[in-house]
Amino acid sequence: MPDRATAGRPTAIVIGASVTGLLAASVLAEFADVTLVERDVLPAGPQPRTGVPQARHAHLVWSGGVRAFDDLVPGLVDGIVAGGGRLVHIMGDMVSRAPNEIWFRRFLSTHHRNLVCSRDLLDSVLRDRVLAHERITLQQHTTVHALEGDARRVTGIRASAGDQELTISADLVIDASGRGSRAPHWLRDLGLPDVTERTVNAGVAYATRLYRAPGTTENMDFPLVNVQANPAAPPGRGGIILPVEGGRWIVTLSGTRGGEPTADPEAFVDFALALGDPVIGDLIKGAEPIGGVETTRATGNRRRYYEKAERWPEGFSVLGDAVAGYNPVYGHGLTVSAQSALALRRVLRRAHLTDPGAALRVQRAVARPVAAAWDLAVGQDAFYPGAADTPPTAVEKFLARFVDRAVATGARNPRALGALLDVMSLEKPATRLFSPDMLLPMLFGPRKPFLEGPPVTEAERKSAMP
Repeated sequence: MPDRATAGRPTAIVIGASVTGLLAASVLAEFADVTLVERDVLPAGPQPRTGVPQARHAHLVWSGGVRAFDDLVPGLVDGIVAGGGRLVHIMGDMVSRAPNEIWFRRFLSTHHRNLVCSRDLLDSVLRDRVLAHERITLQQHTTVHALEGDARRVTGIRASAGDQELTISADLVIDASGRGSRAPHWLRDLGLPDVTERTVNAGVAYATRLYRAPGTTENMDFPLVNVQANPAAPPGRGGIILPVEGGRWIVTLSGTRGGEPTADPEAFVDFALALGDPVIGDLIKGAEPIGGVETTRATGNRRRYYEKAERWPEGFSVLGDAVAGYNPVYGHGLTVSAQSALALRRVLRRAHLTDPGAALRVQRAVARPVAAAWDLAVGQDAFYPGAADTPPTAVEKFLARFVDRAVATGARNPRALGALLDVMSLEKPATRLFSPDMLLPMLFGPRKPFLEGPPVTEAERKSAMP
């Protein structure tokens, strides 16, 4: 790796070796010499990382993110699959109940695939590929304290590494430091006005426990099992079984205010059995747990509208969870990270990163995938008591009712399911829900009857018996 910038080549700093930060660094290496500044010391191999406490919970990458992963880092998805990850057919390899308590049929006609693995594996494969790039230098155990520059232009960062104070200059600084981003404070210190924020917090708490894959499920592609919470019947409780590499199941349970899961191992299976359907509890009650229960409460949706700022400095952009964090139950964070990195690349292939207005164009470009995931998450969570300062608007109520009808149609009609998954997978905008593929089946059919329960086959149930 180079110790200094190549003469005549622009320089860039990425704050945070998150998935967003790594993908942003891989993009920037096409245009600049990149310094990736990370507060932690990164692990070698697929090991837990202190700075990503949510990593122990269930994660997946929707098909819109899978495509972006391979576009940004060719071979990345194959590398994850080679390490034990899976490309799971939606809905063919899934047992899924929607928030309106309708079970999806396991149609096989759509192209959509989720990438499913542990977060440790995903991060490890991505790190190895990105950090091998000769134009990317990793600066570990380094904490960023402030931006260098003024309200007109950011020229670098001020940081510390142990007892050493550092000033690192760059033509472009990208903040990819996640939910705990200090960007609002840094911008205020430069004399810029506060950026508009919105929070919609359903009060979701998560509890996750790792299990050994029960019975003979390790030797088969056991379906992902997902029971989503119903906002119309608070407290909303849900859960997911995520079969991952190493013969393990990640089981994550969730509940909103008044119905939260706890860290008590003795209560974990009982909570799962008390969901709207006991399928998850039934599948894990005879399984062998690995370790205790891990909990998280930092799950609210929070968005910072940087793209609408009255004044924005040259040389600085914010990506990923530092712009918007979502309720993890919808699984969109990693997909938005990848699509935001694609947006960064599209801008920089049209304009030099030092051009006037380039940083703001990046900010506006990443707002599009952010907004798509935000609308999907808030469209559900805003209906929980106490989630927001103001109740849902008439438009939000109308859209929520329409989405419920779209889900009910997609659950019984493969053509409509394809349109629904195009939107849920962040492959196409929400206007896809108003296409003939959705509206014709919604209005005229044909529609299969609703399922009366989870579509787990008898062979799958037997395979999970200890």
